[in-house]
Amino acid sequence: MSRLAYVQAKVITLHQAAQMAELHRVKNQKIVFTNGCFDLLHLGHITYLAQAASLGDKLFVALNDDASVRKLEKGENRPVNSEVARAMVLASLGFVDHVVVFSEDTPLNTILALKPDLVVKGGDYDAEISDPSDKRYIVGKNEVKSWGGKVQTIPLVDGYSTTAILAKR
Repeated sequence: MSRLAYVQAKVITLHQAAQMAELHRVKNQKIVFTNGCFDLLHLGHITYLAQAASLGDKLFVALNDDASVRKLEKGENRPVNSEVARAMVLASLGFVDHVVVFSEDTPLNTILALKPDLVVKGGDYDAEISDPSDKRYIVGKNEVKSWGGKVQTIPLVDGYSTTAILAKR
């Protein structure tokens, strides 16, 4: 298999992702889940994803599709890169095992399909927040806890955000 084909094979459908999660579970591998837009990959993203991957055996990254990024109102002309480009960039990272693109407003359906052992979000979220209308609320936290999983945050890297990078232009 060529290296490009290897990277392409890491971008999978939700159905495939659920099958892969089950396969990893049978092998007693700890499944880590995170999600985001990952529009312009930067040091903050790399640090965050590498740390998330180190918390388990297999890292699944759910990627907002282009329409859901626009709904998040991240700014004019966002996303900068298409969902296909963003998925391939994420899949090229050695510590990312699977990438699945989702179109809903939240990744809840993806979390329910994968049943990860751990959901990880950046430090701008708070695992203690129980109000879903709070921007710091971690979607899927109650569901993950219901099957014995955990939710964790990872500190952000100061000075790195896609919004800040785009503001410099």
